[in-house]
Amino acid sequence: MDQPPTIRDRLFAVVTVFLAVVLLLPALVWRPRRARELACGWALGLRFPAEDLTGLTDGARAAFTAARTEAFWRHGQLIGLTSGHRDPAAQQRLFDEEVRRCGSPAAARLRVLPPAESGHVAGIALDVRPREGALWLEKHGARHDLYRTYDNEWWHFEYRPETHGVPPRRLPCPGVAEPASC
Repeated sequence: MDQPPTIRDRLFAVVTVFLAVVLLLPALVWRPRRARELACGWALGLRFPAEDLTGLTDGARAAFTAARTEAFWRHGQLIGLTSGHRDPAAQQRLFDEEVRRCGSPAAARLRVLPPAESGHVAGIALDVRPREGALWLEKHGARHDLYRTYDNEWWHFEYRPETHGVPPRRLPCPGVAEPASC
């Protein structure tokens, strides 16, 4: 069952919004047309210091930046990146660990895809946090071509501009094309 945001989470959110407002003035001086995006990025970078947008495709990075800026300024919603691009070796390690844990490649594919099939390796997949941010992205992400792609992963979104605003069919879990129990 989902846990509601803690007092600590709420405090971090308030501090992050306050920082963004304070950082808006320097952002206006430095890049007036991108001030809101910059102030948001700086504040969220302080809130989620470990996130890394490198390796994402230009389109995925731009879409995520635009979506989180909109979520932040229009709805006061923070969206952080837990995981974006992964190199093939890192994805293979995750897959191999899941094979060891589950006992077979077929079972592992229900949770982790091998590198050749992973949106993370392709630079189009984003694992986001917190849950409230993911809910916002699920509701509004189509404006930015960002879609939740698996029923069993509330955090996993992919940049899919080729759908032209039509959500791609959500799969029950990675490695399964048809409804099945994951």
